Amino acid sequence: QVQLVESGGGLVQPGGSLRLSCAASGSSLSIYIMGWYRQAPGKARELVASITTGGGINYPDSVKGRFTISRDNAKNTVALQMNSLKPEDTAVYYCNAARYSVSYWGKGTLVTVSS
Repeated sequence: QVQLVESGGGLVQPGGSLRLSCAASGSSLSIYIMGWYRQAPGKARELVASITTGGGINYPDSVKGRFTISRDNAKNTVALQMNSLKPEDTAVYYCNAARYSVSYWGKGTLVTVSS
């Protein structure tokens, strides 16, 4: 069993930056594919970044060049650096750990991009 806790959300102006962090307990994250997802009001949850156990990284075009995912297996954390934020990035951001058919989710952290 893995417990995930996200932090770092908040209110930021357009063009600003935020760094989200996901801390894990209960198991080492090193064996999991880690991902950050987001869900805006009235929309489906979507993947914004993922990183494999070998360090392979994937981003959708909507955040490519602006978001950076990283993992620190020694600290059992995963981070999401978000730059050049846009109002359309406003959402609840969730951390996910996946391995085969098993998937764990955090409770999310709210990011609001507004002037």
